[in-house]
Amino acid sequence: MARVLVTGGAGFIGSHTCLLLLERGFDVSVIDSLTNSYSESLDNIRYLYKDKNKFGNKLDFIKGDIRDVKTLNKIFFHAENLNSPIESVIHFAGLKSVKDSISSPIQYWDVNVKGSINLIQVMKQFNCNKIVFSSSATIYGFNDGNLIKETSHINPINPYGVTKLTVENLLNDIFLSQQDQWRIASLRYFNPIGAHPSGKIGENPIGKASNIFPTLLNVAAREINSLKVYGSDWDTPDGTGIRDYIHVMDVADAHVAALNFLNKNSPQYSFFNIGTGIGTSVLELINTFQEVNKVNINHNFCSRREGDLANVIADNNLAISKLDWYPKNNLEDMCKDGWNWKLLNLKNNSYETSNL
Repeated sequence: MARVLVTGGAGFIGSHTCLLLLERGFDVSVIDSLTNSYSESLDNIRYLYKDKNKFGNKLDFIKGDIRDVKTLNKIFFHAENLNSPIESVIHFAGLKSVKDSISSPIQYWDVNVKGSINLIQVMKQFNCNKIVFSSSATIYGFNDGNLIKETSHINPINPYGVTKLTVENLLNDIFLSQQDQWRIASLRYFNPIGAHPSGKIGENPIGKASNIFPTLLNVAAREINSLKVYGSDWDTPDGTGIRDYIHVMDVADAHVAALNFLNKNSPQYSFFNIGTGIGTSVLELINTFQEVNKVNINHNFCSRREGDLANVIADNNLAISKLDWYPKNNLEDMCKDGWNWKLLNLKNNSYETSNL
């Protein structure tokens, strides 16, 4: 079966995508530096894979950084030695904290842009001309509250978003240089949350969580005291910011769907928004989590963060029409699966689930 290289495959979205690829019949090679993830996620993928007798070399892992060309060459050569050459790439590897990108922009350009350049150079060397890029909705600029289309105004306001857009532009230049060979898709997803329903893989960042959902889980598990809600005076029904939350399994499914789309169609470069098309305020997320899981979320209001917007919601019609994909999970599923993962991976062993 065709082998896919997944960069950053031990991470949150990468690990869920690796599992789906295996379940859909692909062989998978993973490169991950483990700077913000754990190799245990790959062990749990092996555990979840149903037909263990046929696992063999279906999941191959090399610890490494995509800024290291020698390591990239090694993983491509190794796949060829397995008689299973890498035919396509799903590219997740990179840094993703908006806050950290503002304080450390050079690091973000080095990892996200230089790493992507190295990856594409090695792909060209091995005649691998198919890539699904993990982009982000942060590339879009200010909107007036309408659903964001792929054609909406692009104007990232932080270094993280700028690096994502830079890689998109790089991929466009690569495509234009050999339009008869390259098949490329950039997926601009919105706010992935949740976890695999088994609770075996989920979002497990190293260090302090920066995104809202892992922070919310830490509050629910009493690992931190409260959740900061940035702004209570937005022009929204309850005054808190509205975002498009999407289950991580639906995001993973979108990457596999995009890969299948590229396999079936002529060379092209396409962009797709990956979201539910449904807006949820921060207070709605908190209240839904509390109702579904019967647990209290302490929270307090803080001033708005620079660069935040009131509404960020995807128009996902293009992905639905072109990729034979649609989001299958609702907000309740996201909250239930995320909490299930957290309960099975608690840092605070004194937490009593019977008190819920």
